[in-house]
Amino acid sequence: MIELEGIGKTYRSLTGREVRAVDQLTLRVVPGEVLGVAGPNGAGKSTLISLLLGYLRPSEGVVRIAGMEPRAYVERYGVGYLSELVDVPARWRVQEALTRYAVLAGVPDGELTLRVDEVVERLGLDEHRAKQVRHLSKGNRQRLGLAQALLRGERIFILDEPTHGLDPLWTARFREIVASLRHPARVVIIASHNLEELERLCDRVAIMDRGQLQRVVEVTRVLPMSSAVVYRLTVARGAERLEEVFPGAVDLGRGDWAVRADGLAELNRKLAELIERGTLLAGVAPAQSALEQQFQEAIGEVAL
Repeated sequence: MIELEGIGKTYRSLTGREVRAVDQLTLRVVPGEVLGVAGPNGAGKSTLISLLLGYLRPSEGVVRIAGMEPRAYVERYGVGYLSELVDVPARWRVQEALTRYAVLAGVPDGELTLRVDEVVERLGLDEHRAKQVRHLSKGNRQRLGLAQALLRGERIFILDEPTHGLDPLWTARFREIVASLRHPARVVIIASHNLEELERLCDRVAIMDRGQLQRVVEVTRVLPMSSAVVYRLTVARGAERLEEVFPGAVDLGRGDWAVRADGLAELNRKLAELIERGTLLAGVAPAQSALEQQFQEAIGEVAL
């Protein structure tokens, strides 16, 4: 459904200096897929989203959505879009804002009330209907932004930092919303710094850095840890013996330690040796998720 071929985007500063925001990016997103986009600040994620929405044109390369230029597609079919910063006029009331956005999205007059009521209920905004946006908390404002993105059943959703400001309850409910959006004819793109959420929600995660696509990770498969994996040990007693078995162990505080092992066989052997020496362990777990490790490797920041 979405094709990017050799995309590049160059900005020119007021001083004439060229800034390369996206460089030779090639990616295809198929119907039915939930794609995550991750990367450090300045990686090019926002520029990529602007290219997909047709706000920007690429300096080179081709972007196509269902065979059309992005802006033409958006104007004809619409896209469910949540921006990173939800900016709704402060004096508008929640009901008024959603009704206005529904009209702009092309929801037929006869369905306006129904669609607004549906998203209000879905995002738990019923008690806030009459409130001005200025009086909403950060989390409620984010839920309002999500509500406006869901007003129509679009074939493409682009959600930029959708869980920003949400409490744990609504973060969990957002996962349910993404699950409900899955459809063989629909694409959902989620840009986020929250790797744990991307790992839970997405089929693949595109990792960007310095404007380039560094790798695409298929998170629906069991991700292999690289040979050198960092583990978190929770030690109840005998932490002074850790260095003897795990050279370079790092004290994380409160009984937690970070250690490195080359694979599960070595980890188990060293843990057995540690226990034999009298150390009492309360817990063992990878210090990073598999996606976190892939991310750090991709951007060249592999930690201990």
